[in-house]
Amino acid sequence: MTSSRLRRRKLSEPTIARLPVYQRIVEEWIGQERSRIDSAQLGELAGVTATTVRRDLAGLGTLGTRGAGYDVAILHTCIGEALGHDQHCDVVVIGMGNLGRALVNSSSFLTRGARLVGLYDADPLVVGTVIDGHLVRAIDEPMIAASVAVICVPASAAQAVADRCVGAGIHALLNFAPQVLAVPLGTAVHDVDLSIELQVLLYHLHNGTGPLGGGLLHALARADAPAHRTPPAETPWH
Repeated sequence: MTSSRLRRRKLSEPTIARLPVYQRIVEEWIGQERSRIDSAQLGELAGVTATTVRRDLAGLGTLGTRGAGYDVAILHTCIGEALGHDQHCDVVVIGMGNLGRALVNSSSFLTRGARLVGLYDADPLVVGTVIDGHLVRAIDEPMIAASVAVICVPASAAQAVADRCVGAGIHALLNFAPQVLAVPLGTAVHDVDLSIELQVLLYHLHNGTGPLGGGLLHALARADAPAHRTPPAETPWH
């Protein structure tokens, strides 16, 4: 199935957040050479209802057949297209402390179609070094043209870094700094605050909800999948 067969419509933020989870489950099934999955199975593994699954996937087009479920190969392609995996984007990472290095060195960091084009740091001892084949440049150098910037600096430096990115024409920011960024209209920011994620996880731990109630992480644990590792904490920005 190609993108031309998709009935495109604007997806809600919760649906967009769930699509990568569905994609991961589908990839697991493809690896197990299973050809079909229904909404109840997908919902159980993702920790949502079958109705939610059907509503989410309806935004991608007419993909399933009542009583037969979804073809996992087609579903994999359609979710990938919805998430932009068939598009190309250049990525820069700013902040080469523990977190930045861990992301760059991770084989699962970049999605399909994304290409790492530049690394930046403010520490003179780090600038000029090579990480995973990429030269680390000084943050005050002209920024390489890119579509996405990944910000891995402390909160005190995050706004200045975001301003530099916007000034360089980068209008999609993945922000790991514990700082709310002020950006102009037309710039997308996605915050990944590990302390907030931990608080949410602790809530589920104490209330028996979310993944602890039978969602994706619970299912992967049952299958003896390798444990997910959170990148190390960031070191101070120099």
